[in-house]
Amino acid sequence: MENKRKQELEQLGLSNINNAFWNLTVPALVEKTISLGQGVLTITGALACDTGEFTGRSPKDKFVVFDETTKKTIWWGDVNNQISIDTFRKIHERMNAYLIGRDIYIKDAYACASDKYKLNIRIITEYPWQNLFAHNLFLRPTESELKNFSPEWTILCVPGFKADPKVDFTRAHNFTIINFTLKTILIGGSAYTGEIKKGIFTVLNYLLPIKHKALSMHCSANIGKDGDTSVFFGLSGTGKTTLSADPNRILIGDDEHGWDDDSVFNFEGGCYAKCVNLSQEKEPQIFSAIKFGTLLENVEFYKGTQTVDYENVTKTENTRAAYPIDFIDNSIEPSIGKIPTNIFFLTADAFGVLPPISELTVGQAMYHFISGYTAKVAGTEAGVTEPQTTFSACFGKPFLPLHPTQYAELLGKKLKDSSINVWLINTGWTGGSYGTGERIKLSYTRAMITAALNGKLTNVKYQEHDIFGLNMPTECPGVPKEILNPENTWKNKTLYKETAQKLALEFNINFEQYKDAANEEIIAGGPKVSIVEKITK
Repeated sequence: MENKRKQELEQLGLSNINNAFWNLTVPALVEKTISLGQGVLTITGALACDTGEFTGRSPKDKFVVFDETTKKTIWWGDVNNQISIDTFRKIHERMNAYLIGRDIYIKDAYACASDKYKLNIRIITEYPWQNLFAHNLFLRPTESELKNFSPEWTILCVPGFKADPKVDFTRAHNFTIINFTLKTILIGGSAYTGEIKKGIFTVLNYLLPIKHKALSMHCSANIGKDGDTSVFFGLSGTGKTTLSADPNRILIGDDEHGWDDDSVFNFEGGCYAKCVNLSQEKEPQIFSAIKFGTLLENVEFYKGTQTVDYENVTKTENTRAAYPIDFIDNSIEPSIGKIPTNIFFLTADAFGVLPPISELTVGQAMYHFISGYTAKVAGTEAGVTEPQTTFSACFGKPFLPLHPTQYAELLGKKLKDSSINVWLINTGWTGGSYGTGERIKLSYTRAMITAALNGKLTNVKYQEHDIFGLNMPTECPGVPKEILNPENTWKNKTLYKETAQKLALEFNINFEQYKDAANEEIIAGGPKVSIVEKITK
């Protein structure tokens, strides 16, 4: 076994390593981290570590190798930056040289809960706690599977190695480089573990649609008591985690999934939950999951204690907890459900324009999927003093190697092949924009989602929004009728129309970048305001 492992490392260019630690147990990885002074145990037993300079992903520093495999398939541009195969090789060689005489940690794991798409991955890291992250977030092979494990993809994550932009043609000293031909991901200069997770997500966003015609999704998913699957899309702050974490439903997964002809399946074996302002009262399942075996990133403690202060964001607001999915007591294993019955697009519209719930046609679903809209409000970021539109294609633009219309058209095909309800849920403002109106009550949002899940909105009357063309129910159990049409909640109806038209224009201006590759059905799913109208006003 030792000779075989040594040969496998040498094939990757890794020779003269000090120690190679293969598939260490969770206690061993925790012990290594503490002995190296890279982490401490919290009062609940979780391992707390700091990721250093980077406390979040750096999407502008992600590169894809430009070669015969990728030159005609990748959506090249600001999301997918080109790098040459020659540059990739030189960086890889220097990373290997950096590791001479150092310890490395190796974790064999896989992605995709469905056996049809199982992707074996070998994760090689400089730090033991990065290996713990890989153990928690990816799916874990059995002992018998490990004996004959053969990796299809390799991730080399070396935070201590920094690129030289002048020599390596990178933007900065940190980088993530994906080589689809050699099936290798290089991560350097950053210890933020999310780069590992999202690197494989990007790979699956390429492989599943192209090879298998399966839709890859940045979403959460759960299952009802009757076996019905629901999928929740939404950018940060829209309530995706809160609304999908339902004690009355079984969790499939919280972030990354695939959808084929028969099922929705989790890509991962764990969760990477945000911890800012975490409390047992607000999110009891996540709070209870933070125990021995969980990795906490960039948290602060109450002074003089080992108790985490989740409200302390001195280092970052992007504090995280990485834990195996079975730390959530109502999760399912394997993480697979039937094809969706209901799909929810969540948006926190700070302009107070969009209805709290509306049902989408197939064309509208594709259009809003490509748009991936929400709004930032004052105070969420430095310099944000009024609501700002935010669009992220397919609710995950930074992770899309293919053009967004390819995912949208695949979604449209699946919607036409099955009887699936698609709902646009506004968890944002009503009665006016941020500063004037008020946030839609969470109890109302939950009531609307429950009504949709239980079929209570099937036989009610609908009316069409005259600007966005959305179908709004005129009644919903547990929700006041007057808030279902957002215009009714505004005192100044003229101001509502003006604000709605302004937001509609923002949608269509954003969509211009995708229009040339979009079909007529997608284009027709947008608001009834054109860019020409903006020019003539």
